[in-house]
Amino acid sequence: MTDRKTLQLRDPSETADDTPALKKKGRGWEISEKRLDAIHERARYLRRHASPAHKALAARFAREDFGKYKFTRHTVVGSAILDFVSHPLGLAIAIDEEGQDDRVAKRRDKSLASVGIEVFRIPAATILEDVEAAMQPIFAAMNARYRDKQAARREHQSKYGSTPRRSRPQRGQRDRQ
Repeated sequence: MTDRKTLQLRDPSETADDTPALKKKGRGWEISEKRLDAIHERARYLRRHASPAHKALAARFAREDFGKYKFTRHTVVGSAILDFVSHPLGLAIAIDEEGQDDRVAKRRDKSLASVGIEVFRIPAATILEDVEAAMQPIFAAMNARYRDKQAARREHQSKYGSTPRRSRPQRGQRDRQ
């Protein structure tokens, strides 16, 4: 019988310098269509069969009005399936279930940070014990991320000037040529 090869993760210090830059173009960062379809299928499965901690946090998020900063469940970003993501904030919330590999999680967090998504991790046990207590650090992370985005916007505007907004012409005042 032949021995099967298993996937081994290298130590992050070995790959820190030679990690290729992500190419954020097209559907899924140059991931094969077959693999990307499998990832989306897995995300669909996770949405249908969520863990109790995920269901509790999703129910709590449903009661909040985050406006444009709402969170979507089991979202695919690159080759990662994130528990909750707010794309306008660039914030992802990952629920740490029992028995998951921390090395894989750290590696995923690093690749997401390189494209501007900050990952906030919270243990599933904390959510199941008290959802309201678990929401406080999430709100704090959201506020911090909002302030960071706002400061970056101000810095950009002071450096390059604000972008002019196109005004729509009033009724009857359209350019007639």
